[in-house]
Amino acid sequence: MLISANELKALLKRVFEGMGYAQGTYEDAATLVGWLHLHGEDGLGELERALELVADRERPASELIATQPAVLTFEGHGRSALNCLPAILELARTEALAQGRVSVEIDHCHNRKFVLKLLADCARQGLWAQASWDNGHGPVHRHMALIGAGDAYPTYQTYRLPEQAPLANRQSLSLALGTPGCPQPSARPVAARYDRCVSPADFALAGEQALENGMEVSPALWNRLNQLAEAVLVENSERSRSGAGGR
Repeated sequence: MLISANELKALLKRVFEGMGYAQGTYEDAATLVGWLHLHGEDGLGELERALELVADRERPASELIATQPAVLTFEGHGRSALNCLPAILELARTEALAQGRVSVEIDHCHNRKFVLKLLADCARQGLWAQASWDNGHGPVHRHMALIGAGDAYPTYQTYRLPEQAPLANRQSLSLALGTPGCPQPSARPVAARYDRCVSPADFALAGEQALENGMEVSPALWNRLNQLAEAVLVENSERSRSGAGGR
């Protein structure tokens, strides 16, 4: 089935609001999923694989655990990027604009592909930005994305690492942000086999086509998301009424 960008955004806001995201936070999460799907990178598929994680009701909040000059280290406590990355990137952007450059390490963070939209946000604020993370076990695939200051879209690349490369662990995400006067680190991993590249032009074209023609979504997933939104909102409403009656 085909849906519009507005239909997708409205449903996603309901889903995340129902999951207990605060106002502003649920809008951020909906925007990250919607941007990825709109630009041809299967944002809904990423969300479907993460539905057991995105609520994160029982997990501690992500926290800043170490700071050094121009380096920030965060513990994600197994949370989804959808409910921890926007706040982390906001702090990182502030530090990069003040210091010229900052590196960020985040451990135990899932669904890291949603960082792509946040890199575009960094570029709009006059920063270049890079992100890298590893997925998979034998072989490991490295995901890398980079964007120049002022650019609209990143370049997103994946590489297959050598068989002897360490297995992906810790669900870590590495970021680097800086102003145009500070050099960017080298992006390509050593001894890796190039796998896929999505250029800024590819992102732009996918977005234009999706806005014009709509986006393909499986009816089963669309129904599942609607049911999830409705069920959780009803549950929250009943809990609210119960709490109000007991006071």
